[in-house]
Amino acid sequence: MKEFRHCIHCNHTLYHLADGMVKCSKCKKKYSPTRVNQIKNLIKLFCDEENALSASISLNLSYATVLNYYQKFRHLSAEYCEAEYHLHRNEETQYEEYLYIEKSKRRDKTAIFDSHNFLTFGYGKRVYTLLMPSLGIFKQQFLEDNLEGLYYKEFSKFMRTSKIIKISEHDNVIEKFWHYFEQFITGFKGVSNEHFPYYLKEAEFKFNTPISERSQILEKLYF
Repeated sequence: MKEFRHCIHCNHTLYHLADGMVKCSKCKKKYSPTRVNQIKNLIKLFCDEENALSASISLNLSYATVLNYYQKFRHLSAEYCEAEYHLHRNEETQYEEYLYIEKSKRRDKTAIFDSHNFLTFGYGKRVYTLLMPSLGIFKQQFLEDNLEGLYYKEFSKFMRTSKIIKISEHDNVIEKFWHYFEQFITGFKGVSNEHFPYYLKEAEFKFNTPISERSQILEKLYF
């Protein structure tokens, strides 16, 4: 067998096998170098903010395959953000509430129940986000009582989407993240409630992490 490189799992010597696979000399794991390189290329495109469609074209893969990998990377990003905040949670922090509604729905009073409400904590030059429970559970009762207008009016006081421009001169890390998040999320054609938490964490990971370090972090977590 021909020596190839180091194992992505334990960093020991790898050897070629006759079928094109490689095998670790220590942990005995087997995998395909082609597949590993493909995943690394996907990680790089994800970290460079290439969308799934563009990545599928670049690597000649199906859109469904790339989307599946991107979802895995978002989950890893979320795990990394949680671990990083846990390491720094004793540092002095500030926080603010943010209410996100898709731009196409912002003139619809009932859309308040479809909003995503999350807290943004700032520590140093980084942020940590905490998604609050959905308001959707209250929607039917408020509509039946014709209170959606009143509820919308009260919640408008907290709609950071309408206040970003007014407070942008404060130039703190929380507001910088809000600007980044608005630009980031509008690059997608709608995000389901089920997947929104992971897109939020993707934005948090990319905001906190320099582009030059993102791929190395995700590769280590993935492999």
